[in-house]
Amino acid sequence: MTSPQSVSRVGISGSYGGLNLGDEAILASILSQLRASGPVEIIVFSRDTKDTMTRHKVEHAVAVRDLSRDEVRQVVASLDLLILGGGGILYDAGASVYLREVALAQENSVPVLVYAVSAGPLQDPAARALVRECLSRAAAVTVRDRRARQLLEEIGLHEIEVTADPAFLLEPEPLPPDALQREGLNEKRRLIGLSVREPGSAAPDIDATHYHALLANAADYMVDRLDADLVFVPMEPRQKDAQHSHAVVSQMAYAHRATVLKGDYTSGQLLSLIGHFDFAVGMRLHFLIFAALNRVPFVALPYSSKVLGLLEDLEIDMPPLNQVNAGQLIAYIDRWWDLRRTVQARLERTLPAIQTRARRTNEIAMHLLSGRGARQAAGDAPGMDT
Repeated sequence: MTSPQSVSRVGISGSYGGLNLGDEAILASILSQLRASGPVEIIVFSRDTKDTMTRHKVEHAVAVRDLSRDEVRQVVASLDLLILGGGGILYDAGASVYLREVALAQENSVPVLVYAVSAGPLQDPAARALVRECLSRAAAVTVRDRRARQLLEEIGLHEIEVTADPAFLLEPEPLPPDALQREGLNEKRRLIGLSVREPGSAAPDIDATHYHALLANAADYMVDRLDADLVFVPMEPRQKDAQHSHAVVSQMAYAHRATVLKGDYTSGQLLSLIGHFDFAVGMRLHFLIFAALNRVPFVALPYSSKVLGLLEDLEIDMPPLNQVNAGQLIAYIDRWWDLRRTVQARLERTLPAIQTRARRTNEIAMHLLSGRGARQAAGDAPGMDT
């Protein structure tokens, strides 16, 4: 940091604002590490400033998508460091949105740390060129999986460090005492969690009709064979996760044994809730990370490279979603259920190294802030006030 008495101004730009509990887990972990490392003043660029201020107790939240370029420039120019990420924000439709602040920071000599992001799909030539241009001038670029590094190297970038998703450092928070009862869950019964996601620009290859039928078939099998109650976990509760969950339930023969969570939870509370599961089957990355943190054995339905990257880190094999049929998925569930103690042992073995890598990204941030302080003390590139 700059000195024992100084406070560093750090901006954080990502997909924040309460829409996705996985993204909020990323932000919570970044904030926790920054605050533990020294005095910082945090400015989060958010889609919902009220949610961000309430949820994370940050000093400032800026509705960056509602501001002009010049208005954003004033905020960015006052920073000692701009953090881009984490999360899967470098994809065709989103790159130009998230890289605006990066370009403004670089125009104003503010160092940029690309913080444990994923990349892809990146097929549009203009998006690839923009990512290459902005990230080539970043002070440091870190990604959360090897597949992201491979893609960024493919478009012409170098010196990319693989760290890990900050959510691997998320701390659980206590649930309200009656949370499980209000959700209609009986702890004395076997509980299996499920996660879906909607198709969209960040996941263009998802065929909802295919995976709805796939999961409904597998869900009925788990009720029948394992005598389990099923719990669908919407990671984007305000968006379409609940809608897609209900669509899967509607195709089940044992729909009465399935519940879609309806409570309003923080990321830390959801992490605690998933700890009550005996097994999990899911699509969303952070649902799987939360299961892993609780040592809950799981079967993944990898719809993107970031999920495949997670499985590689955890040494778990599973083909991409579009290559799996109902019989294959049931076979995987059957196998991993029978080997669940082995899976738990594997999670125990692989997670510490991943968490060490996750801490590395904050170490890089501290190094950049220290360098920034030294330059300012020498009169080089002073910060501006908003």
